[in-house]
Amino acid sequence: MDRDGVINEDSGYVHKIKEFIWKKNLIKAIKYLNDNNFYVFIVTNQAGVSRGYYKENDVIKLHQWLSYELNKKGAYIDDFFYSLYHESSKKKFTHREKKLRKPDTGMIKLAMSKWKILSKKSIVIGDKETDIEMAKRANLKSYLMKDKTNLLKVVKQFHKRVI
Repeated sequence: MDRDGVINEDSGYVHKIKEFIWKKNLIKAIKYLNDNNFYVFIVTNQAGVSRGYYKENDVIKLHQWLSYELNKKGAYIDDFFYSLYHESSKKKFTHREKKLRKPDTGMIKLAMSKWKILSKKSIVIGDKETDIEMAKRANLKSYLMKDKTNLLKVVKQFHKRVI
């Protein structure tokens, strides 16, 4: 899953807890996936770091808080993957770091090298065309989330199709 726009409302460069607004039914959707033995990963571009808007530690802290809040509801994210790179950055990035940025598939490849992921039973859920393009390049199913999408309904329908 992408983060901003899927997990939370995308108000632009969200990096503080006070800015974080959960999407409706999001926690129920993640818990449903957890309860049905799906891995749940966050795969997010965080170019605000390379643009100097906030620090990588802000991303890490927000993800730790997000995990804590989900855990209180009996849900969890298995792992977080993020790209700090943006082409307008003056910071130096390796070729590998650049390939993490969506729509490239670096974060997907990293997840697949770290976890035993069944591609045929996987889906990328995003709110931007870069998310969908990344899924296509990685030969994964995808779902483009709209503003009022009921994510719980989406994951239940997906689950029915893959079992």
